[in-house]
Amino acid sequence: MNIAIVEDDNAAASVISGFIDRYAEENGGEFVRTRYPNADEFLADTDKRYAVVLFDIRMPGTSGMDAAFEFRKRDKSASVLFITSMTQLAQKGYEVDAVGYLVKPVTYYDFALKFKKALEVYTLNEKRSVSITIPGGMCRISMDKLVYVEIANHRLRYHLVDEIIEMSGSLSKVEAELAGYGLLRCNSCYLVNPVFIRSVRGSDLYIGDEVLRISRPKRQKFMERLTEWFGGGGYRA
Repeated sequence: MNIAIVEDDNAAASVISGFIDRYAEENGGEFVRTRYPNADEFLADTDKRYAVVLFDIRMPGTSGMDAAFEFRKRDKSASVLFITSMTQLAQKGYEVDAVGYLVKPVTYYDFALKFKKALEVYTLNEKRSVSITIPGGMCRISMDKLVYVEIANHRLRYHLVDEIIEMSGSLSKVEAELAGYGLLRCNSCYLVNPVFIRSVRGSDLYIGDEVLRISRPKRQKFMERLTEWFGGGGYRA
């Protein structure tokens, strides 16, 4: 697994790197570490994908917190851990689904605990993640955060729990690509994730915080598949 250490302090980066080696020796696994002395270099390196990214929050230039928000725009599967000497700064990290934070001086016990959790979260996310093409590159999204996909004016909109990603494309192509994830067509405009369905009332589908329309031609098949989905216990990998 690829691990990124975004830390401007050489000594602190060396400590984290040593902890990763020790964790590998004690728990098995192979980790390829890449250290970035600042957040801008990390953000500029768009070719690599990481299982875990450790961000020092306070760094010259772009802060680790701002870098994490930018990173999340292209990768929603990797686990994020923050390194900080001020815990109040780390609280905002949960807005980018941070697994946790390490308080300086970092102890191995705390690191091993948080790092193990970060690896577990990444593994779960990766099993349910897909790559989609966005303007200027690719983005990894977790199916557990995809509420529904919409087509409007020849534009696709991926409605996630925390944002909307828009691009050109075909809803039929998306339906074929995501066929194994249990998404359902309730309308020619919508492909919905049954995980987020709260209720169905007549032709209204209550999903997340929104209400979508179930079209008459799609209703019977949609309800049959929805019943099968709930009866079968939901998604199976």
